Amino acid sequence: MPANAAPTRRRLTREQRARQLLDVAWALVGEEGTDALTLGRLAEAAGVTKPVAYDHFVTRHGLLAALYHDYDARQTQVFHERIDRARARLGDRAAAIASGYIDCILSQGSEVQGILSALVGAPELQEVRRCYQQDFIDNCEVWLGRFAADGTVPLAGRWAILGAAESLSEAVAAGALGQVVAEAELQRLIVATVKRR
Repeated sequence: MPANAAPTRRRLTREQRARQLLDVAWALVGEEGTDALTLGRLAEAAGVTKPVAYDHFVTRHGLLAALYHDYDARQTQVFHERIDRARARLGDRAAAIASGYIDCILSQGSEVQGILSALVGAPELQEVRRCYQQDFIDNCEVWLGRFAADGTVPLAGRWAILGAAESLSEAVAAGALGQVVAEAELQRLIVATVKRR
């Protein structure tokens, strides 16, 4: 290549471009907050044209939903890995769920809290969040049902586990509770919920 020739830019696949845009979006949320996140701002920060960002996400709500999906996919992977490593005992499963949930919130930091707040604010995004909550509820039955007296964890109990996991994670992220204390409390709550007759 001649000394004055510009390097050839490699064209990203659609999947690679989507990953790049999501990574840039997470960084923007971390630096500027969720309110500042627009498709135009994303395109500018990623060094692409606005039509590229719109082609991938269509609307700001579509981008927020994609970010939550990205977070949830990583969270689910962490849960499955920890459950697979945990001994097949209720306490160990509960500890895996507790540490997995809180670790996932902490690993994404304040960014995920902003995304969660935005999901509550718009009806269509709230439905996206509800679907992911339902996935967690269903997984709790798979992970914990065999330890329950009648072979199933009551639906209300699984929602209680989710509510406690969300609240305790938020408290840890805000610095109101220590991670070890929150994980132990969530583990106790999970065990008590599953053992309740």
